[in-house]
Amino acid sequence: MILRRTRLFNGLQLLSPCQRILSRPQRRLSSTTAPPATVKSACISSPWAGFTSQLDQIAPRIDINPDQIEVLEGPKEFYETIKQKIRNANTRIYLSTLYIGKTEHELVSTIHQALSKSPKLKVSILTDALRGTREDPEPSCASLLASLVVDFPDQVEIRMYHTPNLTGLRKRFIPKRINEGWGLQHIKLYGIDDEVILSGANLSSDYFTNRQDRYHVFSSKRVTDYFARIHQAVCSISFLLQAGNSTSYVSHNLTWPSTNPAPSPLSDPKGYIRDATSLLLPLTSPSASPRPSSPSSPASSALQKTGGTTTTTTLYPLLSHPQTLNTQLPALTTRHSSLSLQSYTITPRYINPHPHITSSLLTASSSSKGGAAAHGTILTASPFANGFYNSPGISGLLPPAYSHLSLRFLQRVRLAHANITLREWQRGVVGEEHGWTYHAKGIWTYFSRSSEGGTREIVGPAATVIGSSNYTSRSYGLDLEIGALVVTDDEVLMGKWRREEEGLREWTGEVGERELEGEERRAGWRVRVAMWIVKLVGGSL
Repeated sequence: MILRRTRLFNGLQLLSPCQRILSRPQRRLSSTTAPPATVKSACISSPWAGFTSQLDQIAPRIDINPDQIEVLEGPKEFYETIKQKIRNANTRIYLSTLYIGKTEHELVSTIHQALSKSPKLKVSILTDALRGTREDPEPSCASLLASLVVDFPDQVEIRMYHTPNLTGLRKRFIPKRINEGWGLQHIKLYGIDDEVILSGANLSSDYFTNRQDRYHVFSSKRVTDYFARIHQAVCSISFLLQAGNSTSYVSHNLTWPSTNPAPSPLSDPKGYIRDATSLLLPLTSPSASPRPSSPSSPASSALQKTGGTTTTTTLYPLLSHPQTLNTQLPALTTRHSSLSLQSYTITPRYINPHPHITSSLLTASSSSKGGAAAHGTILTASPFANGFYNSPGISGLLPPAYSHLSLRFLQRVRLAHANITLREWQRGVVGEEHGWTYHAKGIWTYFSRSSEGGTREIVGPAATVIGSSNYTSRSYGLDLEIGALVVTDDEVLMGKWRREEEGLREWTGEVGERELEGEERRAGWRVRVAMWIVKLVGGSL
């Protein structure tokens, strides 16, 4: 088992920054920018070398130039960027996502046009089987994508991952609306030719218009090739979508090809986990690091401009495969005594961190650790920015359940005397005009170090984590997740990350225990019973 049960963030603490200033989240709120005005971004390659040498023992390493990373601001830019890159695709498109919205005809039409224009173009799409077929036999993600298979059988392959944790009676009786709580294909990778977008966003209208997420574009063939290997490996242990024709609806079915290197998760879940682990393990080891570019390649020429054989930015891919593989938690445990965590920001969609992460956050932000406590800030969605707000049925219990989880976390913060602030993101109200939802996930980390004059200066954000994980027990025990830890000493890239974080904080306000215990936010007995039942039958929030 790759998961290392060691304490996180002792010493180095891979997390992010922030100050704690706040107000209520009912309108657009201004907050003090993070970090403080004394931030400097001078060259910090020497202390980073010790840090990255330890990460080199945990995950594959890809050195890139900082200008190969672009940070997109919002959903509209994300949608226009992905469409533009698909239109210009020549050789490959691979899309890993939870689902593609059943009405995303424009996106599918864009892929259709690219395939018609370039006969050599290959398209591979990976979604989750549960989410992708939820609406069947009505129009669904599966029926929408099946149309591509009908029109381009030799150029398109659609795969759907099914969790090995939902089989038998569980699969039969747990309602479709909530069965995602037993495990999902949660990876979000959008590769086109030699560029790849890492994000937490899925491919549906909300994520293209009024659902805030994070989006990093990596214009690097080595990075894109590496994540393509992960994508193809997961596709090979997923169901194949086959299509047929009908008058107004593309019929389809999911089959398990005999060429798949693992048995079906529905017929042999233990065998599936065993063989899937054997397939993915080599891709997550440090030895899987892509080889440096040849001296004559464009990438190599770009590296030489930054000073020979080294770069100022390093990317570490992080994978979590249910129950057996996890390189993210070990990466977050990395320690290096020459670095001092100054502040951090972590943003999950909701607050239910893995116990080791909870312990690490409390340790990092507690003065009892023997030094100054790091400023910890958590950004999460307000109930009014939750996609399940006012949702009918059992899913409508999720926003108050998330509020209850936030309260429990803040109670632990108080008992630990930790310097952690909770801020909720709100931009309007879900379901009303100009109402947005919040789906961002990530970490930004600021460090302090001694300057030449002997004073302490803040550097950062010098590291960020981008990807699909919400940092929960579910993320590391049930869902299939991918992300990247990126470390830099480039001041321009640090500035991009800082503006990204500040842009999210701009719509937040501080929330404390008193507000969460109030009449409007307190979880009722139905919510608590539902949470208990989900846990009892093997699910997780």
